[in-house]
Amino acid sequence: MPETKPIDSDKLPDIAKECMKLAKFPQLATIENDKPRLRPVSPVKTDQFTVYVANLKNYDKTAQIEANPSVELCYMSPNHDQVRIAGTAEILEDENEIQEIWNSNVLLRKYLGSPDNPELIIYKIIPSSVRFMREWALEYYDVPIN
Repeated sequence: MPETKPIDSDKLPDIAKECMKLAKFPQLATIENDKPRLRPVSPVKTDQFTVYVANLKNYDKTAQIEANPSVELCYMSPNHDQVRIAGTAEILEDENEIQEIWNSNVLLRKYLGSPDNPELIIYKIIPSSVRFMREWALEYYDVPIN
């Protein structure tokens, strides 16, 4: 097993955020009845460890999150470092924040026409825990959320 670099706990939040930047498409896990469901997502905004994901009402994850808003995101960088964010998915209601996300996202504008499209849902995933693991270390570090 390769040697892993030691981690300075004071730098852990920054190390985790860098891993998130390098991992372009995190995986989002939800539950459907008693079965896990996993898919890649493209966050439309990230604020520290709060992650925003756009969705359409007719997607399967809409019903899954409505039934059980507990979710987990897993980011994996090209060198296999991981950040796992467990949290609760809430529907974003703040119109100013929705407009800000809309203005900064070409794909939303291209495919959905306007920010008040009734099919659009933006989930705000509020973290309850964030964990980081270096490639092959097999040990997670709890990352301070605030």
